[in-house]
Amino acid sequence: MPADVSGLPLIIEASLNGATSKTLNPHVPYSEDELVSDAIACMEAGAALIHNHTEEPIIGGSGKLDAELYASAWRKLLAVRPDAILTPTMPVGQEGVPVEDRYSHVEHMAEQGLLAQGLCDPGTFNLSILDEEGLFADTTYLYRNDMHDSRYYVETCRRMNIGMSISIFEPGFLKFILAYYRTGKLPPGGILKFYFGAMHLPFGMPPSKASLEAYLGMIEGCDLPWLVSSFGDDCVGCGLAEESIRRGGHVQVGLEPYEGSRTPTNVELVEEVVALANHYGRPIATPAEAARILNLPTYPVPYRP
Repeated sequence: MPADVSGLPLIIEASLNGATSKTLNPHVPYSEDELVSDAIACMEAGAALIHNHTEEPIIGGSGKLDAELYASAWRKLLAVRPDAILTPTMPVGQEGVPVEDRYSHVEHMAEQGLLAQGLCDPGTFNLSILDEEGLFADTTYLYRNDMHDSRYYVETCRRMNIGMSISIFEPGFLKFILAYYRTGKLPPGGILKFYFGAMHLPFGMPPSKASLEAYLGMIEGCDLPWLVSSFGDDCVGCGLAEESIRRGGHVQVGLEPYEGSRTPTNVELVEEVVALANHYGRPIATPAEAARILNLPTYPVPYRP
């Protein structure tokens, strides 16, 4: 049985948009004003971490993101909520685009004092969607991060003195990070993000208690904080958020991973996690408390408007 977790602060991350279109959900934020307003509302509802994309594609495109498209909105947000902990995305690996270019927006924003946390996606998986026959379509896309790329993310975050949002889409991603952990070479400030994928998605273990137990078995003896997110499903509705809360983990929700019959707002999804946390006696972590739990080396960020 899980240990008593009552009193243990719960970190909630709001993942605001991703590839979700306004056609699919009219509430998804993309403009600067929408992103700032939604982020503030989610933080007031209980989110300590904020993740968003810009309208630049991460698949296809140039393979390099414009840091200013992030920074412009984030400056406005930090002027109101200087305690915000913000994380961007990065482009999918492409032939001929070096990792230094793909990660340059993270470095630029860290240099500007906008980031307390970079990101690390330490692995590769196939990208596709189901076709009319119910098979994964014949594509050549890879969500590509080779070992050179993966080590670059870790070492750049160390050099920039920022924490790491560590994406765990597959067990192999976790093995890479655990090797750093076992050798004592993982920089401070990391959080493991277990990204589960519904069966119509080509990545991730399904969002279930058994899948979570498999990951928890892998990290036995490891004290890194961790959260769950359910791509292509409803993290609360499928029970995954509750399992994480019961076991001392944390939760990511938002319109990037969410899929279901409803068209909720990001704030509503955060509020659903807060209600679960209250049921299990877990107080909601403020950004400052989240920074302490994550052991972020630089917090609050040095940016001053």
